[in-house]
Amino acid sequence: MVAFDLDFASRTKEQPMLLYNRPPLKSRRKELRNGSTPAEIKLWSMLQHSNLGGYKFRRQHSVGFYILDFYCPSVRLAVELDGDSHFTDDAIEYDRERTAYLNALNIKVVRFLNTDVYENLNGVCEKILEEIKGVNITTPQPPP
Repeated sequence: MVAFDLDFASRTKEQPMLLYNRPPLKSRRKELRNGSTPAEIKLWSMLQHSNLGGYKFRRQHSVGFYILDFYCPSVRLAVELDGDSHFTDDAIEYDRERTAYLNALNIKVVRFLNTDVYENLNGVCEKILEEIKGVNITTPQPPP
């Protein structure tokens, strides 16, 4: 299990810890929004303007030192899209640590492959809504 010091920034009365959208990451967030992958653009078209079940999503939202692809603050859900760069040993470990950090902040992370977005966008959106509503239809049900 990975342990985290959630108080990663010193807290003072003059400089409280900023957890969300920290100013030092602003230019990187903007760069990521302007250089979105085709899969991110496609999914964003379904998430923007509260199109998905009326839930508001943010794009390239930072939490701590991490920048999330998409974030729904009302339900504390992060949606991440994984392309080829996520399949190296280092990237897998980084994603594992990142997810553990976000989970420690009570933020649930759901991941999809870019190919999922290209091949089954409606299925991806349905799965996001299931996560929001706390439904997991992939759990086997006992026989009647």
